[in-house]
Amino acid sequence: MKNIDMTTGNPTKKILLFSLPIFLGNVFQQIYSMSDTLVVGRFLGKEALAAVGSSSALVVFINAILIGLCMGSGILFAEFFGAKKYKQLSDAVSTTVIFIFSVTVFISAVCLIFLDPLVRMFQVPEDALLLSKSYLRIIFAGLPFMFLYNIASAVLRAAGDSKTPLIFLILASVINVAFDFILVIYTPLGVKGPAWSTFAAQLFSGVPLCLFALKKLDFLDIGFHFHKSIFIRVAKYSLLTSLQQSIMNFGILLVQGLVNSFGIVAMASFTAGVRIDAFAYMPAQDFGNAFATYIAQNKGAKKTERIREGFRSALLCATIFCGLISAAVCFFAPDLIALFVPDDAAVIETGVQYLRIEGAFYVLIGYLFLHYGFYRGLGHFYTSTVLTLVSLGIRVVFSYALVWLGFGLSSIWWSIPIGWALADGAGFIRYFKLKKSRIL
Repeated sequence: MKNIDMTTGNPTKKILLFSLPIFLGNVFQQIYSMSDTLVVGRFLGKEALAAVGSSSALVVFINAILIGLCMGSGILFAEFFGAKKYKQLSDAVSTTVIFIFSVTVFISAVCLIFLDPLVRMFQVPEDALLLSKSYLRIIFAGLPFMFLYNIASAVLRAAGDSKTPLIFLILASVINVAFDFILVIYTPLGVKGPAWSTFAAQLFSGVPLCLFALKKLDFLDIGFHFHKSIFIRVAKYSLLTSLQQSIMNFGILLVQGLVNSFGIVAMASFTAGVRIDAFAYMPAQDFGNAFATYIAQNKGAKKTERIREGFRSALLCATIFCGLISAAVCFFAPDLIALFVPDDAAVIETGVQYLRIEGAFYVLIGYLFLHYGFYRGLGHFYTSTVLTLVSLGIRVVFSYALVWLGFGLSSIWWSIPIGWALADGAGFIRYFKLKKSRIL
């Protein structure tokens, strides 16, 4: 696969070309995530759907920690690649693999040992508790294979190859969807079916992609040695990005816990709505991640003007795309929710309310993803983390406060775009301060 050098050529074209395979890959990733939800909702009932939905919030939180570690390291990899410092790149990859794999094994073991208090912490109802635990045991056992896919993807994307991870993710999606139908419809595994499907998908994408990356990037000397001298930078880039991702998803978990307190209908509606969200603003998120690589490569190449030019073009792209998606989601909201629970009017009504409040403001989350990518690419991880704290902190505080004051379930939905808007404002203020001080 041909690598994309983002230090030359039209910025918009380069970012779009690089982000397209990432987007397509995540489409397939969401397909197999949504496949779990569709199959469970249609064939196992709303109790099972609520169990998988509330379990998924915890899984996303744990995955966010590990994916954040890989993403942050990927920014350092891209910076070294843009500067053509291949010795430092080799050392960084070796150190990162040892570091993050150790963290992955530790997290997997802790989650399996303390599974019962984890699910109870997030107010999973008793009628969904056993189903949630059955699902999570299998998912947590597969975390090491998920790590292999993400670290191999981070290395390849840092070198400008976003197409190869797409191919292996398509393979994973096909495996997951096929196993979902087989293990849920044709075998009596219940919620264990989609869990085993996910396990198989991670196994058969993570291991082969790692082997491919080692073969393709043979110009790197990856001896799997731990380099103390470079670990400080690896830790800074990876831990701060992981902190940002985990804060983001911990906030979502807290909101999930509040939604759970409203009962099964609210849980099922929120589960369906979040799945639709994942598809709807996923291109903006992937564009932001590609933008981070663009910024990092140009930072390494010391091309400040291209950084400013890329920021302007990225904002325009996010505005157009997110505006169109918001209109489509609001218009088709009843049909979208009905894909998950076609015969439950209460779930459809609540889900539509969620989409037409929160989904009308996707342009705000689009801008926020750009801010995240921009500041990560510059190495300003603290700024990116602060923006996440603003967005999620406001969402959580407003949600709990408004519900406590008696404004009901819809106040949780309104808290989401309010958090996005205030975080965006902070991101733009920081950008113009950097520009005024001539750092940009």
